[in-house]
Amino acid sequence: MSAKILDGRKISQEIREELKERIAKLKEKGVVPGLCGILVGEDPGSASYIGLKEKASKDAGINPQMVRLPQDVKEEDLLGKIDELNKDAAVHGIFIQLPLPKHLDENKALNAVLPGKDVDGFHPTNVGKAWMGQEAFLPATPTGIWEMLVRSGYSDLKHKEVVIVNVDNLVGKPLASILAQEKVGANVTLCHPKTPNLSSYTHRADMVVVAVDKPKFLTADMVKEGVIAIDFGANYIDDSSAKGGRRLVGDLDFDTIKERAEAITPVPGGVGPMTVTMLLVNTVKAAEAR
Repeated sequence: MSAKILDGRKISQEIREELKERIAKLKEKGVVPGLCGILVGEDPGSASYIGLKEKASKDAGINPQMVRLPQDVKEEDLLGKIDELNKDAAVHGIFIQLPLPKHLDENKALNAVLPGKDVDGFHPTNVGKAWMGQEAFLPATPTGIWEMLVRSGYSDLKHKEVVIVNVDNLVGKPLASILAQEKVGANVTLCHPKTPNLSSYTHRADMVVVAVDKPKFLTADMVKEGVIAIDFGANYIDDSSAKGGRRLVGDLDFDTIKERAEAITPVPGGVGPMTVTMLLVNTVKAAEAR
């Protein structure tokens, strides 16, 4: 068999069209959703990503206010800017583009954002509420994965085995907090990428999620027939046939696993497009709540 390809670009576009209707209703009430991102320094990857968020916001009808601070900004000045945005009624959502320079405390910065404006879902209040099954903002990647599953007909995970090969605060933990809730009812295992005999975990999984940034990290012999395979890896490999001689691939050995899987996300075009979209969704939610 060959897997169903979960098209993140198509689903993302559907959600953005729905958002435009919600934003139009807010504007009828005199409310324009505002999203503010804070970028510290000139890291090319971070600058490019914040640019994507800015463009996506404008296209959807959200007002973006991107703040760019110098690499050597003092922590007190960063925290002061966050406080200023917390008090700005025109700003409904705030995110801090990570990573921050080493002289800045990421936890301090993330904790300084008001939970009601924390559209990245990193504030301890939102993290705690998420684990308790309460309404909260969650990071965009896991909510994007869940939305893909729902809209593609793969959200029935009651008593199914889900193995997540990632234990960070961006993907693994928040995705587990979604799937472990009673209303979903999945049996969730979080695995460190360096777990000995990792395949003993992944091979039993009805759904496997991998985010380790290592090409072909998960191979076909590590998954069972009919698995749902979700890939949030991002790796550039040499490929003379690709533009610029390099090609973006994920963490799954896509060509072999798609012959065993029931459904699979491609890279690019899978989870990636959903991430920015779900940040916009959280911003609109924040505007509606206020």
